[in-house]
Amino acid sequence: MSLLEVNDLHKAYGAFRAVQGVSFSLEKGEMLALIGPNGAGKSTTFNMVGGQTTANAGSVLLNGKPVLGMKGRDIWKRGVGRTFQIAATFASLTVAENVQMTLLSYHQRIFSFVKAADTQYRPEALALLEQVGMAEQADRPCSELAYGDVKRVELAMALANDPVLLLMDEPTAGMAPQERNELMALTRQLAQQRQMGVLFTEHSMDVVFNYADRILVLAAGWLIAEGTPEQIRNDPKVKEIYLGSGLGLETLKEGVPS
Repeated sequence: MSLLEVNDLHKAYGAFRAVQGVSFSLEKGEMLALIGPNGAGKSTTFNMVGGQTTANAGSVLLNGKPVLGMKGRDIWKRGVGRTFQIAATFASLTVAENVQMTLLSYHQRIFSFVKAADTQYRPEALALLEQVGMAEQADRPCSELAYGDVKRVELAMALANDPVLLLMDEPTAGMAPQERNELMALTRQLAQQRQMGVLFTEHSMDVVFNYADRILVLAAGWLIAEGTPEQIRNDPKVKEIYLGSGLGLETLKEGVPS
């Protein structure tokens, strides 16, 4: 049994079919990239897995249990972490306080006033910050951090629910090349150490081909290719539709690609 099993996902907006019968699996400790040209359906697929978008048909199983149709917060409680294209941190709070707030939410103590929020779960927050290389900056406001460090804080926050699956939406958007490589190398290390599956969307092809164990390629809502970076790099359909001229997209709109 795979960690994540996605079966025959469909999503339509009126007459527009955004996702058409997409199926794939993800194993523990695996980095799986979801790519495609604009309008391919990758964001819709990604958000259906995470609970932000409802599906018209299909199933999503996490450790064999259905999660499709659940709200994002309930999926989070099942052990699914998430980062966003634009880092979601509180600039006025310190690095540690950002992680502590996430821990308070996970333990359902966000509205507890028994103790000041900044004193709760601090050891746990520091332990998570140690894992992402940010423990020494724990007491700095997030507003003072370089963007690459903000993304590391967001990663620590995404680990607060001890996820078995991490969803990363454009994790390196807006980052310099060195920052991109450092963040993705860290993510791969954490995935292997924690045996945590990682599903990520990404426009930077150097990130995809350097850090993904496998790649899924979508076009016009269809899953047109799946394989290792080397297999995807040499796939003639991918070259034609995604990496090349784009000719052939029209053929996908009429039915299942051959």
